[in-house]
Amino acid sequence: MCTCWTIQKSVLIMRQREQHKHLQGGCARSLTRSPVWLCVCEGERIKDMESLCWFSKYHNEPKVKMSQVKQVGLLAAGCQPWNKDVCAASGDRFAYCATLAIYVYQLDHRYNEFKLRAIMSEHKKTITAISWCPHNPEVFASASADNLLIIWNVAEQKAIARLDNTKGIPASLSWCWNAGDSVAFVSHRGPLYIWTISGPDSGVTVHKEAHSFLSDICLFRWHPLKKGKVVFGHTDGSLSIFQPGSKNQKHVLRPESLEGTDEEDPVTALEWDPLSTDYLLVANMHNGIRLLDSESLSCITTFSFPSAAASVQCLAWVPSAPGMFITGAFSSNSPSKNHYTSSTSEAVPPPTLSQNQAFSLPPGHAVCCFMDGGVGLYDMGAKKWDFLRDLGHVETIFDCKFKPDDPNILATASFDGTIKVWDINTLTAVYTSPGNEGVVYSLSWAPGCEDKNVRVYYLATSSDQPLKVFTGHTAKVFHVRWSPLREGILCSGSDDGTVRIWDYTQDACINVLSGHTAPVRGLMWNTEVPYLLTSGSWDYTIRVWDTRDGTCLDTVYDHGADVYGLTCHPSRPFTMASCSRDSTVRLWSLTPLIAPLAVNILTDHSWDDIIGNTDRAMVPGAPPLLCGKVSRDIKQELDKLSSDVRMKKLRWFSECFSPPGGSHNLWDLVAVINGQDDSLLPQNYGQGIMHMKHLVRFKTSEAQELTIVKMSKFGGGIGAPSKEERLKNAAEIHIRLGQIQRYCELMVELGEWEKALSVAPGVSMKYWKKLMQRRADQLMQEGNDDVIPYCIATGEVKKLVNFFTSRGQLKEAVLVAQGACEGNIHGPQITSINHATNSDNDNIEKYCGMLHRVCKELAEWYFQDGRAVLAACCHLAVDNTELAMASLIRGNELELAVCVGTVLGESASKATHYVLELLARKYMTTATWDLAARLLQMIPDNEILLAKLCAFYPGSSAEINDLHEKCGLPSLEECKELAENAHAEGEIFQAVKYYLLSPEPEKALPIGITCVKEQLSSPDWAVDSVYHILDLLSYIRTDRLILPKCSEDRNELLILCGYIGALLSIGRQYSSIVPALYEYTSQLLKRRDVAVPLQIEQLSVELEAWRACTQSLKVADDTSYAPPSEAQKTEYSQLLSRMRDEPIKGLEGPDYVTGSNLPSHSDVQISCFTGLRIQGPAFFLEDGKSAISLNDALMWAKVNPFSPLGTGIRLNPF
Repeated sequence: MCTCWTIQKSVLIMRQREQHKHLQGGCARSLTRSPVWLCVCEGERIKDMESLCWFSKYHNEPKVKMSQVKQVGLLAAGCQPWNKDVCAASGDRFAYCATLAIYVYQLDHRYNEFKLRAIMSEHKKTITAISWCPHNPEVFASASADNLLIIWNVAEQKAIARLDNTKGIPASLSWCWNAGDSVAFVSHRGPLYIWTISGPDSGVTVHKEAHSFLSDICLFRWHPLKKGKVVFGHTDGSLSIFQPGSKNQKHVLRPESLEGTDEEDPVTALEWDPLSTDYLLVANMHNGIRLLDSESLSCITTFSFPSAAASVQCLAWVPSAPGMFITGAFSSNSPSKNHYTSSTSEAVPPPTLSQNQAFSLPPGHAVCCFMDGGVGLYDMGAKKWDFLRDLGHVETIFDCKFKPDDPNILATASFDGTIKVWDINTLTAVYTSPGNEGVVYSLSWAPGCEDKNVRVYYLATSSDQPLKVFTGHTAKVFHVRWSPLREGILCSGSDDGTVRIWDYTQDACINVLSGHTAPVRGLMWNTEVPYLLTSGSWDYTIRVWDTRDGTCLDTVYDHGADVYGLTCHPSRPFTMASCSRDSTVRLWSLTPLIAPLAVNILTDHSWDDIIGNTDRAMVPGAPPLLCGKVSRDIKQELDKLSSDVRMKKLRWFSECFSPPGGSHNLWDLVAVINGQDDSLLPQNYGQGIMHMKHLVRFKTSEAQELTIVKMSKFGGGIGAPSKEERLKNAAEIHIRLGQIQRYCELMVELGEWEKALSVAPGVSMKYWKKLMQRRADQLMQEGNDDVIPYCIATGEVKKLVNFFTSRGQLKEAVLVAQGACEGNIHGPQITSINHATNSDNDNIEKYCGMLHRVCKELAEWYFQDGRAVLAACCHLAVDNTELAMASLIRGNELELAVCVGTVLGESASKATHYVLELLARKYMTTATWDLAARLLQMIPDNEILLAKLCAFYPGSSAEINDLHEKCGLPSLEECKELAENAHAEGEIFQAVKYYLLSPEPEKALPIGITCVKEQLSSPDWAVDSVYHILDLLSYIRTDRLILPKCSEDRNELLILCGYIGALLSIGRQYSSIVPALYEYTSQLLKRRDVAVPLQIEQLSVELEAWRACTQSLKVADDTSYAPPSEAQKTEYSQLLSRMRDEPIKGLEGPDYVTGSNLPSHSDVQISCFTGLRIQGPAFFLEDGKSAISLNDALMWAKVNPFSPLGTGIRLNPF
C-alpha cells in the first residue's frame, strides 16, 4: 500500500501498486499510408463538386492533419546487457538493441559523426539477438523472446519478412555465409534451425547434427570461408564444432581449470580468425581469452586479462592486421569503457604461428556495449572512441520528473532498476544510480489502484474511511491527478481506456474523455491553461484534451510502446517530457495548441486577452488564457519595470513558450548585442554559445577553475574528474585560446614535457630555452642520458661537459667540447620583434574572416542536426543578425523569430517583416483572421499585404466589408469601380488587386494571367516581372477559384504558379522539391486543356540541365559521374539569369524544422514526392491520405502557394 500526502489541501489519495505487465504489448494503431507518386487531380474531377466534399465555404483545412504537438528532443535508450548478440555493424552503420527496439546509427560523412537514423520496433517482447546480413548492407535480422524472427530493410525501416514460431527463444542468430537469403538461429538447447527466406527452398530446416546439447548455448558462429562449418559456445565453457565431412565435436575445449568440475563459465565471445580456416578466438566470462585450433582441438595460447576484475563481453578480429584482435572489457565493480588490443604473438607462439612484427593498427572499428547501457564505437587505428554514448535506460521507463529548483534537470525511473538524471539542454545523462534498487516505478510514489474506484481521504481526521468514493470506471484505476488550477477538480485514468474528470464539490463525474484504445497510464494537467489535460496509454499514443467539452485536440504517435510517465517543465509550462516502455524519454512542445496567445503577446494586446482567471478560461470555445504561476510572475515583474517593458515582455513570454534547447542562450546573445552590461549575464552563460567578445575571457576563467584543483587536497568527490583529467581539460582550453604558456606549464605539471616543448617557441624562443633548461636540470638530477639533446639544442655546452665529467664519461665530454669549438653547437637566435606592423593588421582581418566562416560552419552543423535556435546563436555570436534570423525562418521558429527580430530592431527589420507575412499566412484560417490582420498591421507599407488577406477572406458581404474597413480598404462595390477604372487605364496590377477585392474576384483571373503569358512569351523575361501578379492572383477566394466557369483560368494559374515555383526553388536551393515542381507542372500541362507559352519538352530539358549542373558540385569524385554538356550549361545559366534577387540574406538552402532528425515510431509515411519514407514530421495534403515531409511542405508553400494535388487549395503548413 502506498500513501501520498498533500498537507496543504489536507487531501490524501490512496492507491495500490499494480503488478506491471512488463512484457505485455500495447495495442497497435494504424494510420493511412500513401505510397503514391505525385498525383494531380483531373480537371474533370474538379468540376464535380462531390470530389471536394471536404471543402466548404468557410473551411478549407485537410481531413487528416499532422500532429500539432512537436517532438523537440529524444533521450535514446541504452543497449541491453543481458543478451550476447545485441550489437552489429555494416559499412557506415551500426545497430544495438534496447529491450524492445533496435537503434540504428549512421555516419554523417559531411561532419564525420554518427547520428541516430532509426528506431525500429516491431517486437513485443525482449529482443534476444540481431545479425547484419554480410551480403546486403540494407538487411538485418532480429529475434525476440516471443519466438519471433524479423528480417528488416534498414533504408525503408520496415519488416520485410517474419517467422512467427521459432520453436523456442532464439539465443543467437547468424546469417549463413554461403547463402544470401538464409539465416540460422538456435535456442538455448538447440537444435540449430536454418530459415531460407525466399526462393524455391524457402522454409525452415533443422541442422542434422546440431541438437541434443548437454549445456545451454550462449552463441554460435558460422565460418566465413569454410562452407557449413559452425561453432557453438556453451554456458559450461565448452565448445561444439560441426563441419560437413568431419566428425562432430560436442562439448570440447573447456578451459583446463574447469575440467572435472560442475562449475559454469559461459562463453561470452566467439570469433573465427578471418585469415585461417581453423583458428578460433574464444572468451569465457572468468577464464579469459584463448586462441584454439579447431582441427587438432588444442589450445594454442592464452591471453591474460589486464585486471583480475575484468570480463570480456565482445571480441573482434582486426581484419587487415594478421593475428590482431580487440576486446571490450568490463570491470565487475565499476562498468568502465576499457579497450584492449592484443596480438596473438604476445604469448610465446608455437612454430606454426608466424611471429608478427610491430605495426600500426588499421582503421578498423569495433562496436561495444557496456553493462550500464552505454554504447561505443572504437576506432582501432586511432585508438579513440568515434562514438561513445554513456548510460541510457535499457528497459521500460515508468516515470519522469523535472527538478523543481533546476528545470534543466530531468530524472527518470525504470524497470531496469536505475534512476538516471539528464541535462535536457544537451540531452545527455549526468548521473545514474548504481542500479540495485529493484524495479523503480515512480520518482515520488508508486502508482496503482487495484479496483475501479477513486477514493479521497481527509488527513485532518483520524478516520480511515474515505470522504468520497467516485464510481464510474469499468476497470481498475491507475492514476489520479488533482488540477493545479481548479479547486476540487481531479482526473483519473483507467484500464477501461477512458479518462474521467471528477468534481469533488459536486460528487460527480463531469466529463468522460474517450479515444484511447488501451489502458491509460500517464496523466498531466497543464499548469497554465486550466482545460488542457494530457494522457498517455498502452495504445502507444499521447492525447491532449480540451476538458471543457471532451474534445481530443491532438494525438501523438511517436512512441514505440506503452506511454507511462508525463511531466511538465516547471518554468516552461508548454514543454512536456514523456517516458515509455520503448526505453526512450521524449520532449514535446505543446505551444502550437495555444498559438493565438503568442500572437496576442506579439501584437501587444491588452492583458485581458493574455492572462485571466479560470472561470473565463473554462467557458467552452473561449480562446486560451494563461492562469498559472509562471505567467502571473512574469506580469508582476513587468509591472515593476519603468523601461524596456515590451522587450522584456517578448523575451520572458518567448522563453515561457519555447522548449529548452537554445532559446535562453539566444536571448542572452540578443541582450549582449543590444548593449546589456556584462554583469547582468546569467551564471550559466559561459556554458552555452557565447558572444565572441566574451569567449576568451570566459574560457580562460573556466581553465583557471579547472586548475584550482592543484590546491585541493581532496579531489571533487565520488564521480568527479581526477586532478589529472581536470588539468588536461584546462590545458586543452588554454591552447585553443592561444594561451600557449599556460598550456605548457600545465603539460609540465602533468609530466608531458614533449608536448610543452613542442609548442613553447610559440610563446618566444626565450621561453622555449628556459623550459629546455628546466627539463635538462630535471634529467641531470635523474642521471638520465636523455639530457644530451636538450643541452645541445640550447647551447648549454658547459653544463653538458660537467655532466659527462661527473659521471666519468671523459671521452663523451671531449667530444662535446670539440663540437662546440668548431661552432657546431650554439644556442637559438633570440631576437626582438616589432609587433606593430601592417602584416599584423592584415592577419587580424584574415582571422576575423576565418572566425565568421567557422561560426557559419558550426551554425550549419546545428541546423542540420535539427537545432535551428542554436544555429541562430552561432550567427549572433559574431553579430550576424541577418543569418541568425534566416536560421530561425528556415527552422520554422516563426514566433520566436518575430520576438527576436522586434527586440533587435533595425538590423533585423527586413527579416522580421518577412516572418510576420509568413505568420499571417499561418493564421488565415476560420477562427483567426483578425490575428492575421493584426500581424500584417505591424509591417510598414502593408497595403498590398492587407489586400491579399481581404481577397482570401471567405465571409459574407457584410463580414468582408467589415474586414475591409478594419484594414483601411474600400468597400466591395467601391473596389469594383476602382478595378474597372484601372483596367480601362491599362494599370494591370491595380485592376487585378481591386477585382480580387470586389464582389466578382474571378474577373481578376483572365486579366492577370494574360499579362503573365505575354511576359513569358518575350525572350528575356525574368521571374520578377511576373511573380508579383501571380502571387496576388493566388489569394483569390478558394470557393470562387474552384467554380466550373473558372476551370480554364484555374488550370492556367496552377501551371504558371507551378513553373515559377520551380524556378524560385532552384534559386533558393530547395533541391528536394525542384523535381516535384517540374513534374507537377508537366502533369498539369498534359492533363488540362490550356494555352500557356510552356512546352513539356522544354520543362524536361530545364530539369535535366539543373540536375546535371548541380550534381556536379556534389559528385565530382564519383567515377560514374558524367559532366554536364555545353548545351546543359547554357540552359542552366539561362535559368539563373531569370532568377530574382532574394530580399533577405541567408534563406538559401533547405528548410529543416526542429525534430526533423528525431526518429519516430509512428507508422511509416511515404512521401508522394519521392516515394521514400518521410524522416521527421509528415504533412498531410487535403485528400487526407497523401503525405509529404513538413520540410518539403514549407519549402513548397514559400515558392508555390497551391497544393501539389492540383486542386486549387492553398497550402498552409506554417
